[in-house]
Amino acid sequence: MGFGKSLANITDDPRVNLPASEILRIREDLDYYADVFDNIKFFNTLNQQQSRKPSTLSITHQAARKLASVIFNEQVTVSVADEPIDDFVNQVLTDNLFNLKYEEYLETAIATGGFAIRPYVDNSEIKLAWVRADQFVPLESNTNDIQSAVIVNRTTRSENNMMIWYSLLEFHEFDGVSNETITNELYRSSDSHEIGQQVNLSAIDAFANLPEQVVISDIVRPTFAYFKTPGKNNKSIESPLGIGIVENNKNVINAINTAQDQFYREVKLGKRRIAIDGSLMKPQAEHSGDDMSGAPVFDPDDDVFMQVGKTRDGKPIIEDITNDIRVNQYSDAIQLFIREFENNIGLSQGTLSTDATKSTKTATEVVSDNSDTYRTRSSYITQVEKQIKELIISIVQLATKSELFDNGKAPLTIDLVNQPLDINLHFDDGVFVDKDKQLEEDLKVAMAGFMPKKQFLKRNYGLSDDDADDWLKELQAEAPETDNMTSQQANLLGGNDGGDDE
Repeated sequence: MGFGKSLANITDDPRVNLPASEILRIREDLDYYADVFDNIKFFNTLNQQQSRKPSTLSITHQAARKLASVIFNEQVTVSVADEPIDDFVNQVLTDNLFNLKYEEYLETAIATGGFAIRPYVDNSEIKLAWVRADQFVPLESNTNDIQSAVIVNRTTRSENNMMIWYSLLEFHEFDGVSNETITNELYRSSDSHEIGQQVNLSAIDAFANLPEQVVISDIVRPTFAYFKTPGKNNKSIESPLGIGIVENNKNVINAINTAQDQFYREVKLGKRRIAIDGSLMKPQAEHSGDDMSGAPVFDPDDDVFMQVGKTRDGKPIIEDITNDIRVNQYSDAIQLFIREFENNIGLSQGTLSTDATKSTKTATEVVSDNSDTYRTRSSYITQVEKQIKELIISIVQLATKSELFDNGKAPLTIDLVNQPLDINLHFDDGVFVDKDKQLEEDLKVAMAGFMPKKQFLKRNYGLSDDDADDWLKELQAEAPETDNMTSQQANLLGGNDGGDDE
């Protein structure tokens, strides 16, 4: 393998054809998502330079969280037309807490531009490895369909009282036809910003049993599935990587945080202050017969009064110098910047900004107000569907490889070249659909005989196929009790209309 190889950055490897600026961009995006910013330096009243942490709103995390929750949630269902494959795939997804993990990683992907999922076999079970944007580097930079990439896994270990960073590089190279070559390389560095010097895989016990290279044959696609945020990457036109909500919005995010920080400082420093004559702070008389001297003084914890001088025109100074806090001005400025941010990332007004009238609106008005968010969600869902369908294909093709399982028996047998999978995903529209209005319209269509009863139950009551069938059977059993109903109503409840329940 040639263990003399050394890499300062992942882009130094000749197999990687990606601008180094893309790696730096993603790292900076993660800082915005994590709300990590440099300390603010300033000069105080005594002209001394000070440093403090900024007070921020974590607006990137809020926006990413909001988008992720409306795009993907626990209501999403995945189905494959072939029942044995459907059962196997859903069991794999359930075992790997797919719905929960997917929403979490989608959130970071919205901020950074993308993420990947890589299924693998461990102890005869298919597991899912979740790969953040900063861990995923494509090997080609002139296509939107990433078929080869390197996945970076970093770990640390203390050696001789020094922190050492180890980087496992997994090179996945798909030939575009039927073979994928996976090469594992381990690098060691004492600098967290460098990949380091290549070492043997056995240097880390967890990687000791990894093969240096393995070839997976007779597959139809790579063993990873990549999610790319919708839209063109305008920061690197040739890059196949997506671009997150941070890019193109750093100025407005910084403006939000600056306004928030200044408002916080004004509140903090706007406490009540009273300027008084310095002589009032000093004892004026002595007590007789005891060891105490002077008049009572202020509590040591009192910071309201400030000693600023002696007298004015022979009279002691007592003056309230408290400044008003500019609540309305700062609030308006912050909300203005947040609304600009909402517009830029495709969220409806009031999603992140304050809308005092929103709570009094009807369901139909809320649906209308969320139209921008709904359109943005639709664009994301297209990419989500693409990734999940590719992931299912990758899972199934791994499940057909008997050599990957300890007992030498593959869980599934299917020719994906000649028998492509029929995969369906259902996303719950949630707040974007006026449920009352939908029920009313669907009821009219169903009673007119243009919607199957089973579909009516599934759409409006969230029933599965089996539950809908059970409802229909019970309704048909109760059919004699519907004699006083019109024929259309009886048919809707399962009466004999001579039609197909499906």
